Amino acid sequence: MGVFVFLPLVLPLTAWPIARLADRHLHPRTATRLLTALAGVMAVCSTVCLGLLMVVGTAQLPGNPLPDGWSDPEVRKAVPYDEIAGRAAVPALLAVVAACAVTLRRHRRLTRRAHQALAGLPHTEVAVLPDAAPYAYALPGGAGAQDRVVVSTAMLSCLGSAERRALFAHERAHLAARHHRHLLAVRLAAQANPFLHPLRKAVSYAAERWADEEAAETVGSRRAVARAIGKAALVSRGTPAPTLAGLAAPGPVPRRVAALLAPAPTARTWPSAFTAVGMAAWTAAAGTAVSAMASANSALTLAVLLHAATPL
Repeated sequence: MGVFVFLPLVLPLTAWPIARLADRHLHPRTATRLLTALAGVMAVCSTVCLGLLMVVGTAQLPGNPLPDGWSDPEVRKAVPYDEIAGRAAVPALLAVVAACAVTLRRHRRLTRRAHQALAGLPHTEVAVLPDAAPYAYALPGGAGAQDRVVVSTAMLSCLGSAERRALFAHERAHLAARHHRHLLAVRLAAQANPFLHPLRKAVSYAAERWADEEAAETVGSRRAVARAIGKAALVSRGTPAPTLAGLAAPGPVPRRVAALLAPAPTARTWPSAFTAVGMAAWTAAAGTAVSAMASANSALTLAVLLHAATPL
């Protein structure tokens, strides 16, 4: 194990360059999927790292569930013993589990309440609520409920006919691509490891840009989508939860508008390694691979030693 057990905690730093470059050099669809995958794998590896540190560091504390053979000198020599890191890993791991549980519970509760609020409306794809507050967001289904686009009458009154079509196309793109899953995954990952916060912000922006491009293709006018985004951002209060997506989601709206006024991005799946974004992508991929191998190696080593030290 040695120092390798600590690597998954810091290797998310290798993903920072691609998080900064992805929105300018990658297609939003590619950026969303790539960054979500990187964040998910690195978060799992860092959580495994915390668990291993807790087991190793607290092995000799009273009341630990490990067998007596763990205290043998041969076992202690084979596995580095760091009591300080082990004890610090206990509250850190508990904090990670608690934060992720709260996020999941909040996401499910808000989604369930949103569907309950629509119970009296016709079962159509678009639910228009008579509300003076302007908002619009994509509400994913679940537990028998269907995917729906939720929009208030105040939001519709702020938009023209072409901009309304852009709004509905944008929200349908969110639902079709299941963007709420990407947003929830990166939010959980950022809570598992604070070094992954840049990826959470990058995925939130990339998912909105992905829906922008899909809406522009559906409507046939990039300027109409840009106008809809600008107007909605000026009046909207946003989505009820960070794990839900919407036309006026918080973020760099001027950059989204500028991107829509520029030519459509090319749908390249993977950048060349001889470019800055390509080097950043390969660095992040290498960091993710090393993180996975380090956590797997440490877990396997610990399992083998525990098995050898456990009396039959």
